Amino acid sequence: MALVFKIVEQDAWREAEAAGAFSGAPVDIKDGYVHLSAAHQVRETAARHFRGQSGLLLVAYRGDDLGKELRWEASRGGDLFPHLYGALPTDKALWVKPLPLDGAGGHLFPDLS
Repeated sequence: MALVFKIVEQDAWREAEAAGAFSGAPVDIKDGYVHLSAAHQVRETAARHFRGQSGLLLVAYRGDDLGKELRWEASRGGDLFPHLYGALPTDKALWVKPLPLDGAGGHLFPDLS
């Protein structure tokens, strides 16, 4: 299965690492699932919801590692987005990388493989 990504504030991720799982940002908790993005979606997610925000991390997971709680559901423009109905286990993260800002308020993305 494909990789899925979570954009998360660095402090929130460090707290999650100490707890062993990320229960979600306020929007995740409100919606009842952890919002994730596929590789072709994550840049637009950053631009729409995190523009100009510093101190972010990009966390990658193998979709298969998240089990049955991961569901692909229609969202923005009918595109299927990965939603996790449960906490995101920090120990299953494939990698965690900084998501720095460029000079225009956008984010500089690492290689997504």
